[in-house]
Amino acid sequence: MLRLMTVAVLTGLLALIPAAKAEVTVNISEGVLKPTPLAIPTFEVSGGADSQLAAEITEVVQNDLISTGLFTITPESAHIQRDLSIDTQPRFADWKIIQTDALVVGEVDTVTVEGVEFIRASVRLWDVYGEEVMRLEGQAGRRFTAKPEDWRRIAHKIADTIYSRLTGEDPYFDTRIVYIAETGPKDARKTRLAIMDSDGANVKYLTTDNNLVLSPRFSPSNQQITYMSYENQEPRVYLFDIQNGRQEVLGDIKTFAPRFSRDGESVLMTKANNGNSDIYIRDLVTQEMRRLTDNPNIDVSPSMSPDGRQVVFTSDRGGSPQLYIMNVDGSPLTCPSGGRDTVCRITFGSGAYSAPVWSPRGDLIAFTKQLRGKFHIGVIGTDGEGERLLTESYLDEGPAWSPNGRVIIFAREPYAGGPRKLWSVDLTGRNLRQVPTPTEASDPAWSPLLN
Repeated sequence: MLRLMTVAVLTGLLALIPAAKAEVTVNISEGVLKPTPLAIPTFEVSGGADSQLAAEITEVVQNDLISTGLFTITPESAHIQRDLSIDTQPRFADWKIIQTDALVVGEVDTVTVEGVEFIRASVRLWDVYGEEVMRLEGQAGRRFTAKPEDWRRIAHKIADTIYSRLTGEDPYFDTRIVYIAETGPKDARKTRLAIMDSDGANVKYLTTDNNLVLSPRFSPSNQQITYMSYENQEPRVYLFDIQNGRQEVLGDIKTFAPRFSRDGESVLMTKANNGNSDIYIRDLVTQEMRRLTDNPNIDVSPSMSPDGRQVVFTSDRGGSPQLYIMNVDGSPLTCPSGGRDTVCRITFGSGAYSAPVWSPRGDLIAFTKQLRGKFHIGVIGTDGEGERLLTESYLDEGPAWSPNGRVIIFAREPYAGGPRKLWSVDLTGRNLRQVPTPTEASDPAWSPLLN
Protein backbone atom coordinates (compact mmCIF):
# COMPACT_ATOMS: atom_id res chain seq x y z
CA MET A 1 0.00 0.00 0.00
CA LEU A 2 1.34 3.40 -0.91
CA ARG A 3 1.35 5.90 1.89
CA LEU A 4 -0.58 9.08 1.27
CA MET A 5 1.71 12.05 0.98
CA THR A 6 1.40 15.23 3.00
CA VAL A 7 1.43 18.22 0.73
CA ALA A 8 2.08 21.74 1.97
CA VAL A 9 1.92 24.86 -0.16
CA LEU A 10 5.15 26.82 0.00
CA THR A 11 4.58 30.19 1.61
CA GLY A 12 7.17 32.90 1.69
CA LEU A 13 9.46 31.15 -0.77
CA LEU A 14 9.48 34.19 -3.02
CA ALA A 15 8.21 37.71 -2.81
CA LEU A 16 5.19 38.13 -5.05
CA ILE A 17 6.19 39.28 -8.52
CA PRO A 18 3.73 40.97 -10.90
CA ALA A 19 2.27 38.66 -13.52
CA ALA A 20 4.00 38.67 -16.88
CA LYS A 21 2.41 40.65 -19.67
CA ALA A 22 2.89 37.68 -21.97
CA GLU A 23 4.00 34.31 -20.64
CA VAL A 24 4.69 30.88 -22.04
CA THR A 25 1.60 28.73 -22.54
CA VAL A 26 0.96 25.45 -24.33
CA ASN A 27 -2.14 25.18 -26.53
CA ILE A 28 -3.07 21.50 -26.73
CA SER A 29 -6.54 21.71 -28.23
CA GLU A 30 -5.33 20.29 -31.54
CA GLY A 31 -2.08 18.73 -30.39
CA VAL A 32 1.38 20.27 -30.51
CA LEU A 33 3.54 19.39 -33.52
CA LYS A 34 6.53 21.29 -32.10
CA PRO A 35 6.92 20.53 -28.37
CA THR A 36 7.71 23.40 -26.00
CA PRO A 37 11.36 23.37 -24.82
CA LEU A 38 11.84 23.30 -21.03
CA ALA A 39 15.01 23.34 -18.95
CA ILE A 40 14.91 21.30 -15.73
CA PRO A 41 18.42 21.25 -14.22
CA THR A 42 19.12 18.62 -11.57
CA PHE A 43 17.62 19.86 -8.31
CA GLU A 44 20.05 21.32 -5.79
CA VAL A 45 20.35 19.83 -2.30
CA SER A 46 20.60 21.38 1.15
CA GLY A 47 20.20 20.39 4.78
CA GLY A 48 21.93 17.03 4.35
CA ALA A 49 19.66 15.82 1.56
CA ASP A 50 20.85 13.02 -0.73
CA SER A 51 22.13 14.33 -4.08
CA GLN A 52 21.31 11.00 -5.77
CA LEU A 53 17.72 11.25 -4.59
CA ALA A 54 17.51 14.82 -5.92
CA ALA A 55 18.74 13.56 -9.31
CA GLU A 56 16.13 10.80 -9.32
CA ILE A 57 13.33 13.23 -8.48
CA THR A 58 14.48 15.48 -11.31
CA GLU A 59 14.52 12.56 -13.76
CA VAL A 60 10.95 11.51 -12.90
CA VAL A 61 9.72 15.10 -13.35
CA GLN A 62 11.42 15.28 -16.74
CA ASN A 63 10.08 11.89 -17.89
CA ASP A 64 6.52 12.75 -16.83
CA LEU A 65 6.53 15.92 -18.90
CA ILE A 66 8.24 14.28 -21.89
CA SER A 67 5.62 11.52 -21.88
CA THR A 68 2.90 14.01 -22.78
CA GLY A 69 4.49 14.73 -26.15
CA LEU A 70 4.02 18.43 -25.40
CA PHE A 71 7.51 19.20 -24.10
CA THR A 72 11.19 18.60 -24.79
CA ILE A 73 13.86 18.88 -22.11
CA THR A 74 16.96 20.94 -22.93
CA PRO A 75 20.03 18.72 -22.25
CA GLU A 76 21.93 19.73 -19.14
CA SER A 77 25.12 19.72 -21.16
CA ALA A 78 23.76 22.72 -23.08
CA HIS A 79 23.10 24.81 -19.96
CA ILE A 80 25.22 27.94 -19.67
CA GLN A 81 24.25 29.07 -16.18
CA ARG A 82 25.42 26.57 -13.57
CA ASP A 83 24.99 28.59 -10.38
CA LEU A 84 21.20 28.41 -10.14
CA SER A 85 19.56 28.91 -6.77
CA ILE A 86 15.98 28.54 -5.60
CA ASP A 87 16.30 31.95 -3.91
CA THR A 88 17.63 34.04 -6.80
CA GLN A 89 16.49 35.11 -10.23
CA PRO A 90 18.17 33.26 -13.12
CA ARG A 91 20.19 34.99 -15.82
CA PHE A 92 17.52 34.93 -18.51
CA ALA A 93 19.92 35.79 -21.34
CA ASP A 94 21.77 32.51 -20.74
CA TRP A 95 18.54 30.53 -21.20
CA LYS A 96 17.34 32.51 -24.22
CA ILE A 97 20.57 31.68 -26.05
CA ILE A 98 19.76 27.96 -25.87
CA GLN A 99 16.13 28.67 -26.85
CA THR A 100 14.43 27.47 -23.68
CA ASP A 101 10.91 28.79 -23.13
CA ALA A 102 10.56 27.92 -19.45
CA LEU A 103 12.95 27.06 -16.64
CA VAL A 104 12.23 24.86 -13.61
CA VAL A 105 14.47 25.40 -10.58
CA GLY A 106 14.22 22.94 -7.70
CA GLU A 107 15.81 22.15 -4.36
CA VAL A 108 15.59 19.09 -2.09
CA ASP A 109 16.19 19.20 1.64
CA THR A 110 15.17 17.25 4.76
CA VAL A 111 13.14 18.08 7.82
CA THR A 112 12.52 16.13 11.04
CA VAL A 113 9.09 16.25 12.68
CA GLU A 114 8.63 14.52 16.06
CA GLY A 115 11.63 12.32 15.38
CA VAL A 116 10.49 11.32 11.88
CA GLU A 117 12.55 12.42 8.90
CA PHE A 118 10.82 13.77 5.80
CA ILE A 119 12.14 14.95 2.48
CA ARG A 120 11.00 18.25 0.96
CA ALA A 121 11.24 19.52 -2.57
CA SER A 122 10.77 23.18 -3.45
CA VAL A 123 10.21 24.32 -7.01
CA ARG A 124 9.83 27.53 -9.05
CA LEU A 125 8.80 27.92 -12.67
CA TRP A 126 10.28 30.80 -14.67
CA ASP A 127 9.06 32.30 -17.96
CA VAL A 128 12.37 32.86 -19.74
CA TYR A 129 11.21 35.30 -22.41
CA GLY A 130 8.81 37.10 -20.08
CA GLU A 131 11.65 37.21 -17.50
CA GLU A 132 9.24 36.55 -14.66
CA VAL A 133 8.29 33.80 -12.25
CA MET A 134 5.10 31.93 -13.10
CA ARG A 135 2.86 31.60 -10.07
CA LEU A 136 1.91 28.05 -9.14
CA GLU A 137 -1.57 27.69 -7.68
CA GLY A 138 -1.51 31.28 -6.46
CA GLN A 139 1.99 31.11 -5.02
CA ALA A 140 5.38 32.12 -6.38
CA GLY A 141 6.59 28.58 -5.64
CA ARG A 142 5.50 25.23 -4.25
CA ARG A 143 6.93 22.87 -1.66
CA PHE A 144 6.04 19.19 -1.26
CA THR A 145 6.82 17.01 1.75
CA ALA A 146 6.74 13.22 2.12
CA LYS A 147 8.41 10.28 3.79
CA PRO A 148 11.55 9.15 1.94
CA GLU A 149 9.88 6.04 0.49
CA ASP A 150 7.27 8.25 -1.19
CA TRP A 151 9.77 10.40 -3.08
CA ARG A 152 8.28 9.44 -6.45
CA ARG A 153 4.99 11.03 -5.41
CA ILE A 154 6.84 14.28 -4.78
CA ALA A 155 8.20 14.11 -8.34
CA HIS A 156 4.77 13.37 -9.82
CA LYS A 157 3.24 16.24 -7.85
CA ILE A 158 5.87 18.64 -9.16
CA ALA A 159 5.28 17.46 -12.74
CA ASP A 160 1.52 17.82 -12.24
CA THR A 161 1.98 21.40 -11.04
CA ILE A 162 4.17 22.39 -14.00
CA TYR A 163 1.93 20.60 -16.53
CA SER A 164 -1.22 22.30 -15.23
CA ARG A 165 0.41 25.73 -15.13
CA LEU A 166 1.69 25.56 -18.69
CA THR A 167 -1.30 23.84 -20.33
CA GLY A 168 -4.30 24.86 -18.22
CA GLU A 169 -5.26 21.16 -18.06
CA ASP A 170 -6.00 19.17 -14.93
CA PRO A 171 -3.08 17.00 -13.72
CA TYR A 172 -2.79 13.20 -14.00
CA PHE A 173 0.74 12.04 -13.09
CA ASP A 174 0.13 11.43 -9.36
CA THR A 175 -2.20 8.53 -10.06
CA ARG A 176 -2.13 4.75 -10.23
CA ILE A 177 -3.12 2.19 -12.83
CA VAL A 178 -4.63 -1.18 -12.02
CA TYR A 179 -4.39 -3.94 -14.62
CA ILE A 180 -4.26 -7.68 -15.20
CA ALA A 181 -0.72 -9.10 -15.13
CA GLU A 182 -0.45 -12.10 -17.45
CA THR A 183 2.19 -14.85 -17.42
CA GLY A 184 2.59 -18.29 -18.95
CA PRO A 185 1.71 -19.67 -22.40
CA LYS A 186 -1.27 -18.26 -24.29
CA ASP A 187 -3.29 -21.47 -23.82
CA ALA A 188 -2.64 -21.66 -20.07
CA ARG A 189 -2.55 -18.08 -18.84
CA LYS A 190 -1.93 -17.15 -15.21
CA THR A 191 -3.44 -13.81 -14.21
CA ARG A 192 -3.04 -11.54 -11.21
CA LEU A 193 -4.52 -8.21 -10.24
CA ALA A 194 -1.67 -5.67 -10.29
CA ILE A 195 -1.29 -1.98 -9.50
CA MET A 196 1.44 0.52 -10.37
CA ASP A 197 2.22 4.23 -10.60
CA SER A 198 1.08 6.05 -13.74
CA ASP A 199 4.59 5.74 -15.23
CA GLY A 200 4.85 1.98 -14.60
CA ALA A 201 6.92 2.16 -11.39
CA ASN A 202 6.16 0.49 -8.03
CA VAL A 203 4.32 -2.54 -9.40
CA LYS A 204 2.50 -4.54 -6.72
CA TYR A 205 0.38 -7.67 -7.05
CA LEU A 206 -2.94 -7.64 -5.19
CA THR A 207 -4.05 -11.23 -5.87
CA THR A 208 -2.41 -14.59 -6.48
CA ASP A 209 -2.56 -16.44 -9.79
CA ASN A 210 -4.75 -19.24 -8.43
CA ASN A 211 -7.91 -17.94 -10.12
CA LEU A 212 -8.58 -16.13 -13.37
CA VAL A 213 -9.16 -12.39 -12.78
CA LEU A 214 -10.57 -9.88 -15.26
CA SER A 215 -11.90 -6.34 -15.72
CA PRO A 216 -10.53 -4.32 -12.78
CA ARG A 217 -12.08 -0.86 -12.41
CA PHE A 218 -11.21 1.97 -10.01
CA SER A 219 -13.73 3.79 -7.89
CA PRO A 220 -13.76 7.49 -8.88
CA SER A 221 -14.17 8.56 -5.26
CA ASN A 222 -11.88 6.32 -3.15
CA GLN A 223 -9.21 3.65 -3.27
CA GLN A 224 -11.41 0.70 -4.15
CA ILE A 225 -11.43 -1.61 -7.16
CA THR A 226 -14.08 -3.87 -8.64
CA TYR A 227 -12.99 -6.89 -10.65
CA MET A 228 -14.13 -10.31 -11.79
CA SER A 229 -12.71 -13.60 -10.54
CA TYR A 230 -13.47 -17.13 -11.67
CA GLU A 231 -13.38 -19.03 -8.40
CA ASN A 232 -14.47 -22.66 -8.81
CA GLN A 233 -15.00 -21.87 -12.52
CA GLU A 234 -17.85 -19.47 -11.73
CA PRO A 235 -17.58 -15.72 -12.42
CA ARG A 236 -18.17 -13.38 -9.51
CA VAL A 237 -17.78 -9.64 -9.05
CA TYR A 238 -15.54 -8.58 -6.15
CA LEU A 239 -14.90 -5.29 -4.36
CA PHE A 240 -11.26 -4.85 -3.27
CA ASP A 241 -10.17 -2.17 -0.77
CA ILE A 242 -6.56 -1.21 -1.57
CA GLN A 243 -5.85 0.37 1.80
CA ASN A 244 -6.74 -2.62 3.98
CA GLY A 245 -6.63 -5.47 1.44
CA ARG A 246 -10.17 -6.61 2.18
CA GLN A 247 -12.46 -7.94 -0.51
CA GLU A 248 -16.09 -8.94 -0.70
CA VAL A 249 -18.36 -10.54 -3.25
CA LEU A 250 -20.71 -8.08 -4.97
CA GLY A 251 -22.33 -10.21 -7.62
CA ASP A 252 -23.44 -13.81 -7.71
CA ILE A 253 -22.65 -16.15 -10.58
CA LYS A 254 -23.32 -14.98 -14.14
CA THR A 255 -22.57 -11.32 -13.41
CA PHE A 256 -19.63 -9.64 -15.11
CA ALA A 257 -18.05 -6.42 -16.45
CA PRO A 258 -18.38 -4.39 -13.21
CA ARG A 259 -17.82 -0.63 -13.26
CA PHE A 260 -18.36 1.99 -10.56
CA SER A 261 -20.92 4.74 -10.82
CA ARG A 262 -19.41 8.24 -10.85
CA ASP A 263 -20.17 8.85 -7.17
CA GLY A 264 -18.57 5.53 -6.20
CA GLU A 265 -21.69 4.49 -4.30
CA SER A 266 -23.01 1.99 -6.85
CA VAL A 267 -21.61 -0.56 -9.30
CA LEU A 268 -22.85 -1.12 -12.83
CA MET A 269 -22.61 -4.68 -14.10
CA THR A 270 -23.95 -7.09 -16.69
CA LYS A 271 -25.98 -10.08 -15.60
CA ALA A 272 -26.58 -13.10 -17.82
CA ASN A 273 -29.73 -15.19 -17.61
CA ASN A 274 -30.76 -18.02 -19.96
CA GLY A 275 -28.39 -16.89 -22.69
CA ASN A 276 -29.39 -13.24 -22.50
CA SER A 277 -27.57 -10.38 -20.75
CA ASP A 278 -28.83 -7.07 -19.38
CA ILE A 279 -27.43 -4.09 -17.49
CA TYR A 280 -27.95 -3.79 -13.72
CA ILE A 281 -26.88 -1.32 -11.04
CA ARG A 282 -26.17 -2.34 -7.44
CA ASP A 283 -26.21 0.08 -4.51
CA LEU A 284 -23.14 -0.60 -2.32
CA VAL A 285 -24.93 0.62 0.84
CA THR A 286 -28.34 -1.02 0.55
CA GLN A 287 -27.13 -3.89 -1.71
CA GLU A 288 -30.25 -3.34 -3.81
CA MET A 289 -29.90 -4.58 -7.41
CA ARG A 290 -31.91 -2.71 -10.05
CA ARG A 291 -32.31 -3.73 -13.68
CA LEU A 292 -31.64 -0.98 -16.25
CA THR A 293 -32.22 -2.80 -19.56
CA ASP A 294 -34.77 -5.47 -20.48
CA ASN A 295 -34.19 -6.63 -24.02
CA PRO A 296 -34.00 -10.07 -25.71
CA ASN A 297 -30.67 -9.07 -27.29
CA ILE A 298 -27.27 -8.79 -25.61
CA ASP A 299 -26.59 -5.62 -23.55
CA VAL A 300 -23.10 -5.41 -22.02
CA SER A 301 -20.24 -3.12 -20.87
CA PRO A 302 -22.03 -0.21 -19.16
CA SER A 303 -20.26 3.06 -18.29
CA MET A 304 -21.84 6.03 -16.52
CA SER A 305 -21.67 9.70 -17.51
CA PRO A 306 -19.83 12.08 -15.11
CA ASP A 307 -23.11 13.63 -13.94
CA GLY A 308 -24.49 10.18 -13.09
CA ARG A 309 -27.57 10.63 -15.24
CA GLN A 310 -26.83 8.43 -18.25
CA VAL A 311 -25.22 5.11 -19.14
CA VAL A 312 -23.53 4.09 -22.39
CA PHE A 313 -23.37 0.38 -23.27
CA THR A 314 -22.89 -2.07 -26.13
CA SER A 315 -25.85 -3.89 -27.64
CA ASP A 316 -26.51 -5.99 -30.73
CA ARG A 317 -30.21 -5.15 -30.74
CA GLY A 318 -29.71 -3.37 -34.09
CA GLY A 319 -28.13 -6.41 -35.73
CA SER A 320 -24.45 -5.73 -34.90
CA PRO A 321 -22.60 -4.52 -31.78
CA GLN A 322 -23.18 -0.76 -31.55
CA LEU A 323 -23.17 1.87 -28.79
CA TYR A 324 -26.35 3.01 -27.05
CA ILE A 325 -27.15 5.46 -24.27
CA MET A 326 -30.01 5.66 -21.80
CA ASN A 327 -31.02 7.64 -18.74
CA VAL A 328 -30.28 5.85 -15.46
CA ASP A 329 -33.86 6.46 -14.29
CA GLY A 330 -35.28 4.98 -17.51
CA SER A 331 -36.91 8.21 -18.66
CA PRO A 332 -37.05 9.06 -22.40
CA LEU A 333 -34.28 11.12 -23.99
CA THR A 334 -33.84 12.85 -27.33
CA CYS A 335 -31.94 10.56 -29.69
CA PRO A 336 -29.20 11.78 -32.07
CA SER A 337 -31.10 10.18 -34.95
CA GLY A 338 -34.26 12.11 -34.04
CA GLY A 339 -37.28 11.40 -31.88
CA ARG A 340 -37.40 10.33 -28.26
CA ASP A 341 -36.89 6.91 -26.72
CA THR A 342 -35.70 5.31 -23.49
CA VAL A 343 -32.64 3.89 -25.31
CA CYS A 344 -30.83 5.72 -28.13
CA ARG A 345 -28.29 4.38 -30.60
CA ILE A 346 -25.30 6.72 -31.11
CA THR A 347 -23.10 4.76 -33.56
CA PHE A 348 -24.09 3.76 -37.09
CA GLY A 349 -20.72 3.07 -38.71
CA SER A 350 -19.36 -0.14 -40.18
CA GLY A 351 -17.63 -2.60 -37.87
CA ALA A 352 -18.32 -3.78 -34.33
CA TYR A 353 -18.18 -1.39 -31.36
CA SER A 354 -17.45 -2.52 -27.79
CA ALA A 355 -16.10 -1.50 -24.37
CA PRO A 356 -17.42 2.08 -24.28
CA VAL A 357 -16.10 4.36 -21.53
CA TRP A 358 -17.44 7.84 -20.81
CA SER A 359 -14.79 10.56 -20.54
CA PRO A 360 -14.38 12.27 -17.14
CA ARG A 361 -15.01 15.54 -19.01
CA GLY A 362 -18.36 14.24 -20.21
CA ASP A 363 -17.94 15.23 -23.86
CA LEU A 364 -16.57 12.04 -25.40
CA ILE A 365 -16.96 8.27 -25.25
CA ALA A 366 -13.95 6.03 -25.93
CA PHE A 367 -14.51 2.60 -27.46
CA THR A 368 -12.92 -0.42 -29.13
CA LYS A 369 -13.80 -0.96 -32.78
CA GLN A 370 -13.23 -4.01 -34.96
CA LEU A 371 -13.18 -3.14 -38.64
CA ARG A 372 -11.83 -5.00 -41.68
CA GLY A 373 -9.62 -7.34 -39.67
CA LYS A 374 -8.09 -4.62 -37.48
CA PHE A 375 -8.86 -3.28 -34.02
CA HIS A 376 -8.94 0.39 -33.14
CA ILE A 377 -9.30 2.64 -30.11
CA GLY A 378 -11.60 5.53 -30.99
CA VAL A 379 -13.65 8.34 -29.53
CA ILE A 380 -17.03 9.78 -30.42
CA GLY A 381 -19.15 12.65 -29.14
CA THR A 382 -22.04 11.78 -26.83
CA ASP A 383 -24.36 13.00 -29.58
CA GLY A 384 -22.92 10.44 -32.02
CA GLU A 385 -20.92 13.06 -33.93
CA GLY A 386 -17.20 13.37 -34.64
CA GLU A 387 -16.06 9.74 -34.51
CA ARG A 388 -12.24 9.48 -34.67
CA LEU A 389 -10.07 6.35 -34.66
CA LEU A 390 -6.87 7.02 -32.70
CA THR A 391 -5.06 3.68 -33.09
CA GLU A 392 -4.87 0.62 -35.35
CA SER A 393 -3.33 -2.77 -34.64
CA TYR A 394 -3.88 -6.50 -34.78
CA LEU A 395 -5.62 -6.18 -31.39
CA ASP A 396 -6.22 -2.93 -29.48
CA GLU A 397 -8.84 -3.18 -26.73
CA GLY A 398 -10.08 -2.06 -23.34
CA PRO A 399 -9.72 1.76 -23.31
CA ALA A 400 -9.62 3.64 -20.00
CA TRP A 401 -9.36 7.41 -19.45
CA SER A 402 -6.81 9.37 -17.45
CA PRO A 403 -8.60 11.39 -14.73
CA ASN A 404 -8.24 14.61 -16.72
CA GLY A 405 -9.76 13.09 -19.89
CA ARG A 406 -6.68 13.86 -21.97
CA VAL A 407 -5.07 10.40 -22.36
CA ILE A 408 -6.42 6.89 -23.01
CA ILE A 409 -4.65 3.73 -21.85
CA PHE A 410 -5.41 0.37 -23.50
CA ALA A 411 -4.02 -3.12 -24.16
CA ARG A 412 -2.31 -3.99 -27.45
CA GLU A 413 -1.31 -7.29 -29.03
CA PRO A 414 0.73 -6.26 -32.09
CA TYR A 415 0.35 -9.55 -33.96
CA ALA A 416 -1.24 -12.96 -33.45
CA GLY A 417 0.40 -14.55 -30.43
CA GLY A 418 2.52 -11.47 -29.81
CA PRO A 419 3.22 -9.95 -26.38
CA ARG A 420 0.24 -8.12 -24.89
CA LYS A 421 1.29 -4.82 -23.35
CA LEU A 422 -0.24 -1.55 -22.17
CA TRP A 423 -0.12 1.52 -24.40
CA SER A 424 -1.40 5.07 -24.12
CA VAL A 425 -2.51 7.62 -26.70
CA ASP A 426 -3.68 11.21 -26.34
CA LEU A 427 -6.78 12.69 -27.92
CA THR A 428 -4.86 13.86 -30.98
CA GLY A 429 -3.73 10.30 -31.75
CA ARG A 430 -0.18 11.63 -32.23
CA ASN A 431 1.38 10.62 -28.91
CA LEU A 432 1.30 6.80 -28.88
CA ARG A 433 3.51 5.29 -26.18
CA GLN A 434 4.05 1.94 -24.48
CA VAL A 435 3.55 1.92 -20.70
CA PRO A 436 6.20 -0.36 -19.14
CA THR A 437 5.09 -3.47 -17.20
CA PRO A 438 7.27 -6.39 -16.02
CA THR A 439 4.89 -8.96 -17.55
CA GLU A 440 2.32 -9.01 -20.29
CA ALA A 441 -0.69 -6.91 -19.33
CA SER A 442 -4.34 -6.21 -20.18
CA ASP A 443 -7.55 -4.60 -18.88
CA PRO A 444 -6.06 -1.33 -17.55
CA ALA A 445 -7.98 1.18 -15.45
CA TRP A 446 -6.80 4.61 -14.25
CA SER A 447 -7.29 5.87 -10.70
CA PRO A 448 -8.42 9.37 -9.74
CA LEU A 449 -5.74 11.76 -8.46
CA LEU A 450 -4.31 10.59 -5.15
CA ASN A 451 -4.86 12.71 -2.05
